[in-house]
Amino acid sequence: MLVNCVAYEQGRRLCDITPEEIRAHLDQPGRFVWVALHNPDEGEMARFQAIFGLHELAVEDALKGDQRPKLEEYGEALFVIMHMMTMIDGELQAGQVAVFAGPGYVLSVRLHPSRGFAEVRRRCEHEPKLLKHGPAFVLYALLDAVVDRYFPVVEALEAELESIEDQIFVRGSARASLERLYQLKRQTMRLKHAAMPLGEAVSHLFGGRVPALCRKTREYFRDVYDHLHRIEAAVDTIREMIITAIQVNLSMVAIDEGEVHKRLAAWAAIFAVATILAGIWGMNFAHMPELDWRLGYPLALLVMGGACGVLYRRFRRAGWL
Repeated sequence: MLVNCVAYEQGRRLCDITPEEIRAHLDQPGRFVWVALHNPDEGEMARFQAIFGLHELAVEDALKGDQRPKLEEYGEALFVIMHMMTMIDGELQAGQVAVFAGPGYVLSVRLHPSRGFAEVRRRCEHEPKLLKHGPAFVLYALLDAVVDRYFPVVEALEAELESIEDQIFVRGSARASLERLYQLKRQTMRLKHAAMPLGEAVSHLFGGRVPALCRKTREYFRDVYDHLHRIEAAVDTIREMIITAIQVNLSMVAIDEGEVHKRLAAWAAIFAVATILAGIWGMNFAHMPELDWRLGYPLALLVMGGACGVLYRRFRRAGWL
């Protein structure tokens, strides 16, 4: 459950520490502690709640995996919830990342997503001048990493939409295309529900009354907000294209049904002529001249076949058959 527990001083890695040693570093000027947890239980969270003085409501939200992305302030501390989105084999996998950031500490709690933040820690440690900003820069780096992982998801959704569009005009693929479009629409809305609330939360970190913890790093949070705005615009575009594709798909279904109706009507007209002629010759009138002809019966068949042939040719030219 405990992934990392590291102390930093003046933007540089000081040492790995145990949870019992955290308190000794919290009050040291220029130092902060960065702790990473993965799928902790209530006992583990209660342990760090006592060490960092975390609010019980925030701890409760961090342990639940269905929270809406948000930003909350508890005194000088910040609590942020983000949704991790990953596309695996065409399925959108989601997880939750909760971050507690306060004077002297950062605690990240990761639920369910398989991919961690080892590269984020390496990035921060390779930029000691920025890491001097302390927990605020770590919070920015985690936000930036989560948001950057949205872009491959957007690209995957766009690629899936292009693949569906290529199949829309293939005869017989209407039902399969419609099912794929609705699946794609559901995934797009899941991404939108992750990005849009997070954008609203990040906007409070660089505009208006900025929390004291983030006042020196507001430019970085504005950059994250710009990325989220791009993602929201891309998601809206994909959603509009999906709606258009669904309408086109339904139109293609209507066109195919119209073609079937035309064929049925054409064949019905052809057989109707033959039925009429057969019905006339089948009436038992006493005076029918052709009854005495030797070639009367073959002539009747020839007339019916010729009439059907003329109609078939006309419908063929009209594109009904």
